[in-house]
Amino acid sequence: MKQLRTHLLKSDYMELLRKMSRDGYRQFALVVDDQVVSVIGFTPGINLYYGKHLFVNDLVTRNDCRSKGYGEQLLGFIHRLAVELGCERVALSSGLIRKDAHRFYTEKMGYEQASFTFVKML
Repeated sequence: MKQLRTHLLKSDYMELLRKMSRDGYRQFALVVDDQVVSVIGFTPGINLYYGKHLFVNDLVTRNDCRSKGYGEQLLGFIHRLAVELGCERVALSSGLIRKDAHRFYTEKMGYEQASFTFVKML
């Protein structure tokens, strides 16, 4: 996760995980040869735009393990879980500069760009 959330200290990360888990956030890791190679974090939700859905907050594959299908496996797991939970959609947000990730989501995983995300720092 450090490769995706480079700004977080381990202590801050652990505290955020504790708080987020109260709202339903969960993480799963894909382990190969006793090494974590990819991690996905998601939150179940319901709103007027997506209906009942799972929101992928985090998906990262170790730099040296990319293009081996690990992200595809984790997203596939999330898709199956969403169906089991009666969700209508899986949604996610991806940073503007992450062009490779955008291609992965649209071309390989069948996602559509549905919106822009805006943030205002307070």
